[in-house]
Amino acid sequence: MKKQKVKVLGISGSTKSTSSSLSILEFIKEKYHDNIELCIYDKISDLPHFNPELEEQLPSSVFELRELIKKSEGIIFCTPEYVFSLPGCLKNVIEWNVSTTLFSSKPVAMIVAASSGEKAFESLDLVLTTVETILPENSKLLIQGVKGKINKNGKLTDNEIVLKLDKVITSLINTIDDENRNPTKYK
Repeated sequence: MKKQKVKVLGISGSTKSTSSSLSILEFIKEKYHDNIELCIYDKISDLPHFNPELEEQLPSSVFELRELIKKSEGIIFCTPEYVFSLPGCLKNVIEWNVSTTLFSSKPVAMIVAASSGEKAFESLDLVLTTVETILPENSKLLIQGVKGKINKNGKLTDNEIVLKLDKVITSLINTIDDENRNPTKYK
């Protein structure tokens, strides 16, 4: 792993302050603090609904989000699944940045933590590929049955998932370090 910390933005796809997604991001921040400086975006509820007509008078919350994305070397998306899809608030974060090149060639990792999560996993993979992020296979993780893998204090307790997270974080750091990286393409 890289000796100098990489700057990573963590985005939870949940607005709930005690969500599994936020717990996982906080676990990552604590466990990997020697390798990554993780800034967890906590203003997802402040973003207005995406409206391209506001591009000329960008809401301050959108401007702040874009600045965080710009300053980060990589992004970790961690989200639940709502009604077999991505939560609207996470889609909103992405949509506010589609007209920019902020996601283009940005190394990302994606974690879907849900009861099932398969459809949200497929959807997020497609969306992140569409906006031309760099998303290697080893930077993707589906955590099914997440409620049984996090204790009442919000701590991740499943050792198998922790080992998989190690691989995801290592993959993200290696991708950030790779000067010859290219955006992920459709399969």
